Amino acid sequence: MTFWQQFSYIVSRIPDAVTCVVESVIDAVRGNASPEARRELAFTAAMIALSAKMAKADGVVTMDEVNMVKRLFVVPDTEQRNVARLFNLAKQDVAGFETYAARIKALYDGDDATLEDILDGLFRIAAADGTVHEDELAFLERVAEIFVLSRETFARLLYRHAQMGPDCPYAVLGLTPDAPPDEVKRAWRRLVSEHHPDKLHSRGLPADFIRLATERVAQFNAAYAAIARQAA
Repeated sequence: MTFWQQFSYIVSRIPDAVTCVVESVIDAVRGNASPEARRELAFTAAMIALSAKMAKADGVVTMDEVNMVKRLFVVPDTEQRNVARLFNLAKQDVAGFETYAARIKALYDGDDATLEDILDGLFRIAAADGTVHEDELAFLERVAEIFVLSRETFARLLYRHAQMGPDCPYAVLGLTPDAPPDEVKRAWRRLVSEHHPDKLHSRGLPADFIRLATERVAQFNAAYAAIARQAA
């Protein structure tokens, strides 16, 4: 049974009246899967549920946001119906989004790079309709607090997805425009190393999120190149 078949099987058996879909998934796999499989199943359930609550944060779930969620999770056609069911259950259950954020934090405690990847995915959903709304921004800030990510990390993601301008290449690297060239190079090299897809793979991050790391490294490279052009 593939991962998505197992995931779909579990989700299909979650009752319609449920208080927390993440806990339902964890309960279903407890004792019936390896620790690695339980971790990935719980992570995927928490991330899809948190994505659903992110899409609902401004009161309207748009097709752009739904399509972005589908892009984050490349689900086989045969399993999409149950993944969509999980998404819809999470939009309406009584557990707050903090529950899901805390679950993901517990799964990846101490792994700030992975937690940043997850927050990056949520930013992508928020910005999918062309703008990050005030309620969505408050949602993202709260998730960042639960993840215990730095303000610099949050600012870097905010600039990357919502605030384009002449300072943006520096902000993507977590710098200010007055940063000297050697500091720019050090920041660029550090970020590329920290977010390299091979490192995420070795930490057991789901394959769908490794694609995000590849895109992020490309953004770091583009920001560094843009700063180099400005200095030339």
